[in-house]
Amino acid sequence: MSETASVRARILQFNPLVGDIAGNAERIIAELDAARAAGVDLLVLPELALCGYPPEDLLLRPEFMQRVEAALEHIRPATQGLALVLGYPRAALGGLFNVAGVWRDGERLVEYAKQVLPNYSVFDEKRYFQPGAQAVLFEHRGLRIGLSVCEDIWHEEPGRQAAEAGARLLVNLNASPFHAGKAAEREALLERRAREQGLSILYANLVGGQDELVFDGASFAVDAGGSVVARAPSFEEYGLDLEITASAQPSAVHARDAERVHPESDASIYAALVLGVRDYVRKNGFSGAVLGLSGGVDSALTLAVAVDALGPERVEAVLMPSRYTASMSIEDAEEQARRLGVRAHLVPIEPAFRSFLDLLEPLFEGAAPDVTEENLQARCRGVLLMAISNKRGHLLLTTGNKSEMAVGYATLYGDMAGGFAPIKDVPKLLVYRLARYRNSLGEAVIPERVLSRAPSAELRPDQTDQDSLPPYETLDAILRRYVEQDEGIEAIVAQGFEEAVVRRVARLVDRSEYKRRQAPPGVRISERAFGRDRRYPITSGF
Repeated sequence: MSETASVRARILQFNPLVGDIAGNAERIIAELDAARAAGVDLLVLPELALCGYPPEDLLLRPEFMQRVEAALEHIRPATQGLALVLGYPRAALGGLFNVAGVWRDGERLVEYAKQVLPNYSVFDEKRYFQPGAQAVLFEHRGLRIGLSVCEDIWHEEPGRQAAEAGARLLVNLNASPFHAGKAAEREALLERRAREQGLSILYANLVGGQDELVFDGASFAVDAGGSVVARAPSFEEYGLDLEITASAQPSAVHARDAERVHPESDASIYAALVLGVRDYVRKNGFSGAVLGLSGGVDSALTLAVAVDALGPERVEAVLMPSRYTASMSIEDAEEQARRLGVRAHLVPIEPAFRSFLDLLEPLFEGAAPDVTEENLQARCRGVLLMAISNKRGHLLLTTGNKSEMAVGYATLYGDMAGGFAPIKDVPKLLVYRLARYRNSLGEAVIPERVLSRAPSAELRPDQTDQDSLPPYETLDAILRRYVEQDEGIEAIVAQGFEEAVVRRVARLVDRSEYKRRQAPPGVRISERAFGRDRRYPITSGF
């Protein structure tokens, strides 16, 4: 190519709605028009941007693929005057492929089929797709450009094929979900790949919430020397503009070169929770959210996330004290609602609880009070909250954390009742850190007493969580090893934990699988969340 030639590229962090193929296509056409008006001649969208990721078993419906083809035909004329690199599913040669297609001046130039199909963690692409087998290049303004899709970049062969075929630039389309530390992993990997293969790389990632997954964007460009030359911000739609010179070295011309957030930072985790809640409410058509506000730290953090996601006018808090609720719990909950500007309703559950006790008295005659009465209080609250959810069209947010969900310290059809669980993947100690992080952003919206009191379900006199569970410092450490790292009991004990405590925690985790199967989805922020990640049998003799 000429030494004076250059490509003006835009990496578009796109937030699609899974299955809304026609709607996504209209937005892509609008982005093509905007890119053309800005002088962009190469627009790059992420993996499966046309249909959203993951489409799961929608891919098995013939009508789904017909809509994909119709949308591509609709988009085709809008590519006059520039090139579009777009991810979509493609039925061809008797199979289904995850492809990166290139369209320019109304014509389809090439299609590259993803070669490495992930089938671990939250991914099950081998259920749907067949792998591609070879490099595909196209030439644009004299520059030879190779294509790859997501998992391909984590393996040497696809990029090596592109380099050997003569590519000077590699475009990598991604639907890479967030977990703490992922952004740094991606950048370190691509820096190494660029140096190994002598290629500049454009990394385009989806953004947005999709059920349990959150895609953080954080798209970036790496030059052939392995240096990151531009980054897009995380957790928002954004067009990262770059000028790619004759030597295929990208340089930012309109990039917000955001400072790298520490990969384990509370800021990134909190942002993921906010985006996950916002998109679940928005994409599923709820008018707002409602939750039970107890005066404890879990519901306090959940309320703060909900307000930051939706605005205070779209969030309702319901205080439902029982005969065992401390006055300070009501005071702290009311104060947090006031600081956040949220409507708060005080609905004591004593009348409902008393009615249930009266109804059950003949059946329970002679039986001493136990956890049954504790759970009954939680279920009174669940009924009230679900009624408000139905009447208002609000999504009911549950407030349980990962530590509780792991060991079953939650009530089916009580505090587990709801449609979405924002902090389902957040261990208890991290709940406290995130609450303090939120308070550090300005006004302390969570009262300090909420953060300093011993946690309690307040379902019996003078109750604390540590009456039923090990200290959270111990519990979270054991759970991290047993749940997230799949370590056995003996291995955990060998690291200095008391054997009886480890065995008890492991037994609680195993026995609570049936509860977790009935829990609502929640935002995934770790490498091993309950739900799509961790799939264990309910009935097991292991």
